[in-house]
Formats: sequence, structure tokens, C-alpha cells
Amino acid sequence: MEIVVVGRHTEVPERFRRHVEEKLAKLEQLAPTAQRIDVEITHENNPRLADVRERVELTVRAKGPVVRAEAAADDRFGALDLATTKLAERLRRSRDRRKDHRKNAVQPPVDVRPFDPDRDAPAPEPEAPTHPATPGEAVESQMGDSPVVIREKLHSAATMSVDDAVYEMELVGHDFFLFVDAETHRPSVAYRRRGWSYGVIALDTSCAGD
Repeated sequence: MEIVVVGRHTEVPERFRRHVEEKLAKLEQLAPTAQRIDVEITHENNPRLADVRERVELTVRAKGPVVRAEAAADDRFGALDLATTKLAERLRRSRDRRKDHRKNAVQPPVDVRPFDPDRDAPAPEPEAPTHPATPGEAVESQMGDSPVVIREKLHSAATMSVDDAVYEMELVGHDFFLFVDAETHRPSVAYRRRGWSYGVIALDTSCAGD
């Protein structure tokens, strides 16, 4: 299993890279088919955010749904510990679900707990944008002369049921999840509402104008 460590707005010392590899190697038994784990370290320079100045995002890429977890703390070692704990819980959930599918058993309710990921929000298209060329690739661009930075990412259009979409949304810790509804064949988004409730918004492409 390959472990790729990158830093955003920060240098990642070799000592910390070795610590990451040793810690994540213990998760291989929970994800035996994992091909790679991407580790992204982000440093926040704002002194008002000193308590969460180090953010660690972990993404497991394997055959099947992507599993992701992230956490922030005042140091990157603490953030890594928190993110690894979340990731282990989601990997166990994914493993248990696969076992249930193999047994053709009735699926138990999804273990839903609130998360607070710092995700991208829809924004006006920047002037002369540079679009990502491949799924999973993120491209950042500045909107005109303003200080606003737009981060754009291309996703594959996966066809699945609403139940599977909610399940995969929980695995990556997002507040929303894009998919193609297997029943209606419409581009849709599942999103988290208050409490333990979810919503789904679908696009009716048949009424799109020229």
C-alpha cells in the first residue's frame, strides 16, 4: 500500500513523513484492497486559528468507494491522531457493510454521527478558469482581481441508489454527495439536514434550454 504525503502552504519534514507511514501501516488490515493513502497536511497562518492551525486529511483509494477523514489541531501530530481514529472507524464500517452484502443480509441502519468538515461551497465561476482534466484532480484559481480563490474538482458520475449515496457520503465525511440516481437516472446530490435527516436534490435535464 502506497502512502503519499504532501503539504499545502507548509513543509513536511522527513521525520513526520516516517511517523505517518508507521501509523497508517497499521490500518492495512482494515483496508486490504487499498492501493494508496493520500495524506494532505495544511498549515493555517492566521494566529486566531492557532488551536486548529494544523489540518490533516487522509484519503484511502481502493476498489470501491473512497474513504476519507480529516481533523485539525494545534499540532500536526495531534491532528494526525484524530484523523486516523476517524478513518479507522469508517474503514471498519465499510468492511462490515461488505460482509453483510456477501451474506445477503438485511442492511443495518447507517451509523450516522455529525461531522463538521471544511468543504468547498458553490461559487461564481472565476474569470478565465482552468478546469481540472481528470477526476479527483483539484485546481485552484483566483477570481479576477479579488482575493477570492476558487478550488475546482472533477468527480466521476457514479450511478447508485439514494441509500448507497448517503452511505458513501458518511464514508468521506462530507455534508453532501454527488451521484446519478439509479432509479431516475438524474444527476442528484444528497445532503445532510439537521439531526439525523437527509435531503436529495435532482436535476431535470429534460427542461434545459439551448
